[in-house]
Amino acid sequence: MTTTSDVLSIGHLIGHRTTDVDTHEEVRDPGRLDDVVARVAVGTPDDVDRAVRAAHQAFQSWRNVPAAERAQLLIEAADILMGSTDELAPLLVREHGGVLWEARTDFALGTGVLQHTASLVDGFFTPVEFDDEQSFISVERVPRGVAAAIVPWNMPVVLTMMKLAPALATGNTMVLKPSPFAPAALTLALHRIAQILPEGVLNVVHGNADVGEALVSHPLVRKIGFTGGTETARHVMTAASGTIKNLTLELGGNDPAVVLDDADIDATLDRMLKGVFTRTGQICFAVKRIYVPRSRYDAFADAFCARVDEYAVGHGLDEDAGFGPLNNKAQFDKVTGIIEATRNSGAKVIELGRRLPSAENGYYVQPHVVRDAEHNAPITSCEQFGPVVPLIAYDDEDQVVRWANDSEYGLGSSVWTADHRRGLALARRIEAGSTFVNTHSFESLDLRMPFGGVKQSGIGREFGEAGMKEYVEEHSIRLLK
Repeated sequence: MTTTSDVLSIGHLIGHRTTDVDTHEEVRDPGRLDDVVARVAVGTPDDVDRAVRAAHQAFQSWRNVPAAERAQLLIEAADILMGSTDELAPLLVREHGGVLWEARTDFALGTGVLQHTASLVDGFFTPVEFDDEQSFISVERVPRGVAAAIVPWNMPVVLTMMKLAPALATGNTMVLKPSPFAPAALTLALHRIAQILPEGVLNVVHGNADVGEALVSHPLVRKIGFTGGTETARHVMTAASGTIKNLTLELGGNDPAVVLDDADIDATLDRMLKGVFTRTGQICFAVKRIYVPRSRYDAFADAFCARVDEYAVGHGLDEDAGFGPLNNKAQFDKVTGIIEATRNSGAKVIELGRRLPSAENGYYVQPHVVRDAEHNAPITSCEQFGPVVPLIAYDDEDQVVRWANDSEYGLGSSVWTADHRRGLALARRIEAGSTFVNTHSFESLDLRMPFGGVKQSGIGREFGEAGMKEYVEEHSIRLLK
């Protein structure tokens, strides 16, 4: 395991200029709380205004850059991002608490988003035309203007690229606000990308809630891309309502995994566990509740707990760590509070795994499994966003479909079965933005699939052409002959 005593200073990026770090907040390693990783500027609404105006000015010319040239710049940005992985992934670990392979995956997924988006630009702007004796009609796609992006700390690189790539590819400019809990590695990567772009096309402003509100309410911002909690999204929508902006919101989830009675338990666990405890459970579409046929419940629960008991918890740069700490004190208090309340309710809460010596001064929580959980229990209906998962027995497929859909969330979900037709049939009955069959993790994602949620899990879609459409308007032109 390696450490560093260097403390970075991270300022705003407005135009091609990096601001001084006068007023700042410290970013501390959540796995080693006495380690100050960076001092990050705390912005003001005035900083937001300068950044938005710089982006608005840049938009006037950026929108006219040929789409093929913008696509080529995305390819170059992808090369920059991938080339920064070895240097910046360890820094990201020290900010967000993940293990090193998770941070490297974040950079790899972000690189893939840039590359895939660039590949879709050709033909995207070709107008749809109708020509008859009466009139000529052209339906054309045009960029919206300045896009605001607000991203969380759990997977900040790919979640940024899911907004940056379609925004820039379609001719918009951007002002981005990183999370105060993981701003350094992302901002350094964005500085490098900004250098290959015209001045003002990409801007970064740091800060807290007042900066976010100033950004989403700014009259020159015409598009908002937000990933985060559902409660925060309500504030974003309220702040944006005054100027009627278009929003893409990717929010929380309470993702069910439905195990059918023909599923191979060992093969299921080989794939499923990646979707439960990756990033210590702090993934929006992670498995949050697992439904198992009553006839197979004990066998599944025993095997599940045996597998989970093999996990080792430690600092993200510890090569022996299976997963790291939670990201911040508020998240730590929330998750430990959920565990304690569940235990006090009389539920069977089992603490598993072991702590490594590196897990001594941080927000560490070992994996917990709630056996014999009830469907209507609080642990089943909440978004835990931590290393705790309930196992619930069900009696028949109609019941488990009702239970899977009995949530105000609808982001991801999964079905586990040996019968592909049966799995697809059940998947179509689940209310979610994505349903995976025999998979439910980062490996389940495919850039050809639109990603987003239904109900209170979000508005709009990201990835691919669906994500690009979120950043354009349709301009209809009719010439009467």
